[in-house]
Amino acid sequence: MTVSVKPVFDFSAQANVGRMPAWIRQPLSQGQDYGNTARAVNQNTLNTVCEEARCPNRQECWSRGTATFMLLGETCTRACGFCAVKTGKPDWFDNDEPRRIADAVKNLNLDYVVLTSVNRDDMEDGGASIFAETVACLRQDKAEIGIELLTPDFYRCQPVAIEKITQAIVNAPGNNKLVWGHNVETVPSLYKHVRKGSDYQRSLDMLVQASSQKDIEAKSAIMLGLDESYKEVLQVFSDLRDAGVVRLSLGQYLRPTKYHIPVKRYLSPAEFDRYADEAKAMGFTWVKAGPLVRSSYHAEE
Repeated sequence: MTVSVKPVFDFSAQANVGRMPAWIRQPLSQGQDYGNTARAVNQNTLNTVCEEARCPNRQECWSRGTATFMLLGETCTRACGFCAVKTGKPDWFDNDEPRRIADAVKNLNLDYVVLTSVNRDDMEDGGASIFAETVACLRQDKAEIGIELLTPDFYRCQPVAIEKITQAIVNAPGNNKLVWGHNVETVPSLYKHVRKGSDYQRSLDMLVQASSQKDIEAKSAIMLGLDESYKEVLQVFSDLRDAGVVRLSLGQYLRPTKYHIPVKRYLSPAEFDRYADEAKAMGFTWVKAGPLVRSSYHAEE
């Protein structure tokens, strides 16, 4: 197995646009719930996107007793220029992972769970079976638990993957409602530079299929500060609404390491407020916008 901690491409010669502004820096706090969340994650040998993607909100979210569980290991088959998750050829698979997720959720007494994963283009169903089994285990333990999925685009197997997950939702006891997210991340003109191996239209197709399912709200997220234009961002908003998306997260791109794509611009809080107003005017019913907002930030709201 070959695993790299940095992207296939190297942007280390390119500097960020300037110093990180004061409004982006997060105060550190570790309350009792932070320790409880960390122990539950470690004792059950689980991965979280909070750790693997170096999320700036980990301190806050873990102190609130919330975490986003990352299924299917810690190695991704794609090499996105913005992402801190390791890239390589995965050899990890564990059929027992759904049960261990459910045990951790029960121990933490969570009412809302976010499930995401690395891209597993090496698997026939893209890992959809693990998503499906995890949903089943969670609802078996707590029928009314809130669940949010943040899935890959399931390249080459979208219909099969969506059918597996949808059937798990329908057959599970209790509440069939959930949020199904898939992030477009950036504007189409930057895809080849930012999202290697992904395709903007394929992501929209994924969201169309998710939003067409009964009792499911579709969600997406965009990073800003990668050299996108205001007009391009508004066009993505329009495309997402046409795809049936009703929930939207907007955040500042922050460079994980010097090997990743540099920040081209730091947006002010006022600019995020303006984008939020535009999104709400277009019909999005749930909008979170701000420099430190990430796709699962305050998802339980």
